[in-house]
Amino acid sequence: MKFVIIGYDGPEGEAKREVHRSAHISNLELLDRQGQVVLAGPLTDRTGSLLVLEFETQEEAEDFARHDPYTVHGVFDRIEIHPFKQVLPKR
Repeated sequence: MKFVIIGYDGPEGEAKREVHRSAHISNLELLDRQGQVVLAGPLTDRTGSLLVLEFETQEEAEDFARHDPYTVHGVFDRIEIHPFKQVLPKR
């Protein structure tokens, strides 16, 4: 099942993002090698990031988001996780 994860940057998110980016990307690259990343990237208005990832359960998505370096180190002030049904493109 796909999940949309939106991470909203905290007040010091932009500065912290640079410090923890490589750990965050490494975390996502592991999922990407397993075919679980649909898309991921920062929002260009600098408010946070959008990830669409595949997990078996909501709990797995929550666990991933809770332990991601951007969450652990305060880049993200808050996160939202929503189940997502992809319509297009058809995969």
